[in-house]
Amino acid sequence: MTEGPGPDTPEERPPQDAPDEPQAEAPQAEAPPEAPDADAPDEAPDEAPEEASGAGGEGQPGLRASIEAILLVVDEPVAEITLAQLLERPRGEVAATLRELAAEYTEQGRGFDLREVAGGWRFYTRDVCAPVVERFVTDGQQARLTQAALETLAVVAYRQPVSRARVSAVRGVNSDGVMRTLTLRGLIENAGQEPETGAHLYRTTGYFLERLGLRDLGELPELAPFLPDDLPEDIVEET
Repeated sequence: MTEGPGPDTPEERPPQDAPDEPQAEAPQAEAPPEAPDADAPDEAPDEAPEEASGAGGEGQPGLRASIEAILLVVDEPVAEITLAQLLERPRGEVAATLRELAAEYTEQGRGFDLREVAGGWRFYTRDVCAPVVERFVTDGQQARLTQAALETLAVVAYRQPVSRARVSAVRGVNSDGVMRTLTLRGLIENAGQEPETGAHLYRTTGYFLERLGLRDLGELPELAPFLPDDLPEDIVEET
């Protein structure tokens, strides 16, 4: 009755040790080849901001920003071909961007819109904002001219070209600050220098005539009826 080894003999134990073999492979499954994944997020941010903001490269504005900047400073419509040549981009791309901007401004209900007129493009205030703009132009601008500014402007208008020192002498007070304000407002401008003294001379501008509704300086009213009786004789003669 000699039989093979029983179930408890050492020869039958290897099958029980079989589950231990996969444990040797566990470190291979846990080995983290994560270096490529760690670099992946660095690539996405390089592209996303360029598409979202229209960036044109490091330190360079994108096409949309460049078009907006140019149109903000022009005083007449700019043609698509002119923008394309200036920005060195295809005309079709510039035209498409202009129409995208115009549609975007309209959709957002901005106070201005981008219109194609007279063979070019230019910013305009939106029609529904006309009452607000008109009120600002007719009321706000007039209210901001102080009495001192009006006096100084009148002296320049009737005595031009005239130096700041002469304006101050006529008014009896230093007028340098007011003269700078009128220059910034575009109502007076530099008219060269006085040959004898080298002092800067000033005159009124075309914008001054436009605001007063005059065709030329010849339409200014006579000044003599408005002069006070005690005005110095030399000033009366020069007027």
